[in-house]
Amino acid sequence: MRVLHGLEEIFAAKGSLLGTSDWVTVDQDRIDAFAGATGDHQWIHVDPERAAAGPFGATIAHGYLTLSLLPMFMVAVYRVEGARMAVNYGLNKVRFVTPVRVGSRLRGRTELVDAQPLDGAAAQLVFRTTVEIEGAERPACVAETVSRQYFRD
Repeated sequence: MRVLHGLEEIFAAKGSLLGTSDWVTVDQDRIDAFAGATGDHQWIHVDPERAAAGPFGATIAHGYLTLSLLPMFMVAVYRVEGARMAVNYGLNKVRFVTPVRVGSRLRGRTELVDAQPLDGAAAQLVFRTTVEIEGAERPACVAETVSRQYFRD
């Protein structure tokens, strides 16, 4: 766990790898729960029998399910001490490189790509998280997320 204490350490960490999370298994229960939450019940995600005969040989996770794991991966590798609040500001770029077959194990490798000061005691941070699939050459997803950290009221 990398701990960044305040704005100076955030700016000093710009361009560095913050860490890599533990592995998380994407099982059918997780895929089905995501389908229920989002209404995306496409057969490649939720019908194991049909998906077994489909292009991936099994059900696959929704791309947005993979993306939704980013906060879990990121909270496992870094934290900012002294911030009163952090907000998700958006995404710069997302690519779903490789389908995630049911039963795959994923982990996130997060880098702090950019850190810029904002008015007052605040910073805008850009992270790149690469979601790796255990045993695969190519990642499941590469995403640039943007957050803002606020240090005073």
